[in-house]
Amino acid sequence: MSEFVVSARKYRPNSFNSVVGQESITSTLENSIKTGQMAQAYLFCGPRGVGKTSCARIFAKIINQDSLGENEDLSFNIFELDAASNNSVEDIRYITDQVRIPPQVGKYKVYIIDEVHMLSSAAFNAFLKTLEEPPPHAIFILATTEKHKIIPTILSRCQVYNFNRIKVVDMVAHLEKIAEKEGITYEKEALYVIAEKADGALRDSLSIFDQIVNFSNRNITYDSVIQNLNVLDYNYYFRIVEAINKHNISDCLLALDEILNHGFDGHHFITGLGSHFRDLLVSKSPETVKLLEVGENVKEKYLSQSVETSARTLVKGLELISDADTHYKTSKNQRLLVELTLIKLSSLGQSEQKKNLETKENSKVSETEIKSPSENSNSSSVVAAPVQEVNAMPLTPGLKEVEEIQKQPEPQEKPKVVSKPIVKNTNFSGFSIKQTLEKKQEQAEEEERKDKDEFTLEQLMVKWQEYAVSANDKNKKTLHTALTCNTPELKDGFVIEHVLDNKTLFDNFNREKQTFLDYLKKELNNYFIQLQAKLVKNEKAEVFLYTDKEKFLKLSETKPELLYLKDKLNLDFEF
Repeated sequence: MSEFVVSARKYRPNSFNSVVGQESITSTLENSIKTGQMAQAYLFCGPRGVGKTSCARIFAKIINQDSLGENEDLSFNIFELDAASNNSVEDIRYITDQVRIPPQVGKYKVYIIDEVHMLSSAAFNAFLKTLEEPPPHAIFILATTEKHKIIPTILSRCQVYNFNRIKVVDMVAHLEKIAEKEGITYEKEALYVIAEKADGALRDSLSIFDQIVNFSNRNITYDSVIQNLNVLDYNYYFRIVEAINKHNISDCLLALDEILNHGFDGHHFITGLGSHFRDLLVSKSPETVKLLEVGENVKEKYLSQSVETSARTLVKGLELISDADTHYKTSKNQRLLVELTLIKLSSLGQSEQKKNLETKENSKVSETEIKSPSENSNSSSVVAAPVQEVNAMPLTPGLKEVEEIQKQPEPQEKPKVVSKPIVKNTNFSGFSIKQTLEKKQEQAEEEERKDKDEFTLEQLMVKWQEYAVSANDKNKKTLHTALTCNTPELKDGFVIEHVLDNKTLFDNFNREKQTFLDYLKKELNNYFIQLQAKLVKNEKAEVFLYTDKEKFLKLSETKPELLYLKDKLNLDFEF
């Protein structure tokens, strides 16, 4: 049996052309070698698995190939040090002693120090002088994943190269080349899942690739990848958003139950749903579609579903999902939090549809007001004066306005003043002031009915308890107690009365009253709600004695001689 070599080592880049996703850095290094303008020290920064050490080895090999040839052994010219385990002053002193010796073969000695941020402060200080003025045959290449931990005096002596995370598209293209070389069949959607799971690290994607090859018996499919990596399928998110668009709460909750039964964490689902909403939002514009890092089949699904979902629903949904993500770890009932978020998401479209219907009805009423009975008449003139008077009147005119309008003398002949018409070919001859006032009164009543939805005590208690839970999560324990100590009463005229029997709770409730009232108005879609707090002392409540003075005075009620003894002996007690 032949010895197996993992793909991360087998397909490690051996030239700048084979480095994936770092074209700007490799081209800069190649040009510096061609022109001979090489720095004495380089610092390669970036996340894991993006090619820092590989580029350092390629650079060290190329600068010596001109003098040695491609087939020469360069191992004596390249020195690698792992600073994670060699981070003392003695290790750096050993390097500074070796730097003075020129190379036996080749032109340059290259020192590659990996994880350089792990060096101690003393080791950094011992390294400064050598790094600033090394001999002409020495080049230092430092690699790190945590640039912020390196002292500024080291940074100022190096050329800094920031390596990027590998893009999903570049990673998929590299995995396709390896699969074709190894004779492995694959589905492109499966490679996209592997690339996303790698989170920008090419080495991680190759390790996952080897794992999936063994699991799927050299036939990489989308189902095998999500099964092995325990990744939540895209179809669940598409299914839930479809139910949200149809305002079907039952389907949302059933889909969530199915996801949790498959062993997925609720927090993982929430973050994935937020990413799905984000992808739907960027799919709405042709300019931002390129931000989708998914396969073509999945991209088509995103494009079609983004058309069915309104931008307002997506933006408001992202806010709700972000709040659920923030409060998930502190919530005592995490499943209820996720379910409540799905219920709110499913209710977004209903309120939007209701507002659209109201605006359509209002537009129909306004159109009927300006249309005359003889719409098909040949008269094309518009009388401007009466229209201006009607528009100037308030919605609910008083008696003075009506009397003034009635006292105005009607013109003997209606002037035919042509102004900017509201509706062409419209005649206002049949319009009277009385009819106008009646219609304006109806409009005023209709305005009053807006944002005045009816609600029951049960619906009120749902929002009341939600706010109480939110107050508890925000560590507002006193407010939570004030909200849950008694049940509010709903009276006529949308008046909510809440009885409290404690002065502290009463004061705290009044401080938060306006914020709570705004919340109820918005959630219940009724801006005529009134909230009243009433303080009723409970005479049967047990009185607790806390201080020494309270205890003494209580005891002196039954034994008055204690007061005499206190005054006689001039005694005192701590308050």
